[in-house]
Amino acid sequence: MSNSTDFIIGFDPGRQKCGIAVMRADRQVVYHQVVPSEEAIATIQSLCQKFPIHQLVIGDQTSSKTWKQQLASVLNPSLSLIMVDERYSTLEARDRYWQMYPPKGLLRFLPKGMRQPPRPIDDIVAIVLIERYLAKK
Repeated sequence: MSNSTDFIIGFDPGRQKCGIAVMRADRQVVYHQVVPSEEAIATIQSLCQKFPIHQLVIGDQTSSKTWKQQLASVLNPSLSLIMVDERYSTLEARDRYWQMYPPKGLLRFLPKGMRQPPRPIDDIVAIVLIERYLAKK
């Protein structure tokens, strides 16, 4: 049984950049960031020291098997690594971005489908991946 002090890391791996998010079991996001790929493992390691993390949810697409092997070799073996279907997560994350950061000024008048977030949203994808995992539990 999980409680609100259980934390899950979401990881959206990529070749240049990765999205990382930490969410409590009660779905409260406590951290989300886009980091260069070469900093991803160190960032995850430091988050594992900062929060009592029991699970890492990773997207199943871009080079995820390689990432999973690398993570398994450096992280605490008690941390379970869970692969999650990543299809359409970027589209879902784009909508989520605008929910989290409502458009201002003239952007409000652009049709939703034409709005592009002003920054990479890999961290929002990581949040979506955790939510997909929690929805299946």
